[in-house]
Amino acid sequence: MRIRAAILLILLTGLSVAQEPVKLTTEDGGIINAVVYGKGDRGVVLAHGGRFTKESWAKQARVLADAGFRVIAFDFRGFGESRGPGQSDLYSAPVYWDVLAAVRYLDKTGAKTVSIVGASFGGGAAGGAVCRVNPAEINRIVVLAAVPDCPPEKLRVPKLFIVARDDANSAGPRLPKIREYYEKALEPKKLVIVDGSAHAQFLFDTDQGERVLKEIVQFLSAP
Repeated sequence: MRIRAAILLILLTGLSVAQEPVKLTTEDGGIINAVVYGKGDRGVVLAHGGRFTKESWAKQARVLADAGFRVIAFDFRGFGESRGPGQSDLYSAPVYWDVLAAVRYLDKTGAKTVSIVGASFGGGAAGGAVCRVNPAEINRIVVLAAVPDCPPEKLRVPKLFIVARDDANSAGPRLPKIREYYEKALEPKKLVIVDGSAHAQFLFDTDQGERVLKEIVQFLSAP
């Protein structure tokens, strides 16, 4: 009940949460703009989709901050004022470094655990980040409507996949490929299929938005 009440209160009233703009430097020399919400010692990185920016996470970041998390939303290289090698072709650029810069910022500033929520393009990048670090560095991952850029057997953290049943692109429905990846992934894992066709972050603007956010908060809050 507390999670649902917090979600409703913030979504309906826009309850204010402390925000702090920060600049991050990636391992390959990129400069990434980000915003930090909240003051909790459990960190969450929000990695946006290809049609979004860090600002798109504002409502979800406030809900997570109110639930006790310290949240960082960032712009990938090539978005907003963020810059980095390979940004002219984002689907081949090493954008996992952008995710890891955010993860390590939270770690260095006091987070006891750090999880990642990645949507679409950001979900692939989030998987790439998990795949390249010691599992102890990242606590868990949430992937919205994406296949992580990491072999399923190497995604060795608890994982939550969320996708709309009829979500599709020019290549066809997304669910079959996500389900195939999910079935190969190691436990612990969870797949949530919601009604509709909205893709990734667009789900938050549908009648499934509250359910999706509640699933995320509950998963990240689990022991």
